[in-house]
Amino acid sequence: MARRGGLPPTVAARVVIDDTPGAVPDLAGRIAAAGGTIRTMSTIRRIEGDGAGPSSSERGADGATTSGAELEIEVESLSEEALVAVLDATPGLRARLLTRSLDRVFGKRVIVIGAGAQVGQVALGAVSEADRHNLRGERISVDTIALVGEENIAAAVRAVADLPRARLLVLAGSIMGGEISRAARELREQGIPIIALNMVGSITDAVDLVVSDPVQAGTMAVMAIADTATFDLSRQRGRRY
Repeated sequence: MARRGGLPPTVAARVVIDDTPGAVPDLAGRIAAAGGTIRTMSTIRRIEGDGAGPSSSERGADGATTSGAELEIEVESLSEEALVAVLDATPGLRARLLTRSLDRVFGKRVIVIGAGAQVGQVALGAVSEADRHNLRGERISVDTIALVGEENIAAAVRAVADLPRARLLVLAGSIMGGEISRAARELREQGIPIIALNMVGSITDAVDLVVSDPVQAGTMAVMAIADTATFDLSRQRGRRY
């Protein structure tokens, strides 16, 4: 059964492979040849050796030990059995373990960036609202970071585009503008909406929605991305509350 929204189901696995230049492209090619589409692939850690010692296949021609790389992969359009068959046939595979895709565990993410006190109040509203929806079968998580300085906050805003499963950003502070506003506009162009607290600075002209109360801002952020809510952020775009 496809997930809500028409997306095909995702299967996930954690694998340990030889840390060689061609190992990851080879694995990706084998998954593609089997009909799978890689949605995420991340390196968890590099392994210099295991307790049992390297096997002969883990040594180079000069007898040196080949290090390993532990990867987390999420694949669409393959069953768990098909993915296991691909992994087991991959040269250099040392270990594999089926896991659950992170969208099924932590789900969609609300990101909150700004000053500590305001971030805490936004998180209060977001977590309380997420609890309501998660009890009804949703998966919504809330991630926060308190930062000081225009350069640091702008860099964090731009980096939201690189975070897996990030669906909405809340900017919580007392004054933001300049480079932060430029970063906010860039992020919105990549399809991630932004809610900001009503604050000093040009940021309030660079976001989708401005909310004065931080708890309410967190609540509305979760409602905007929840499948079990009827709040439509696009109909509120440009408003201030």
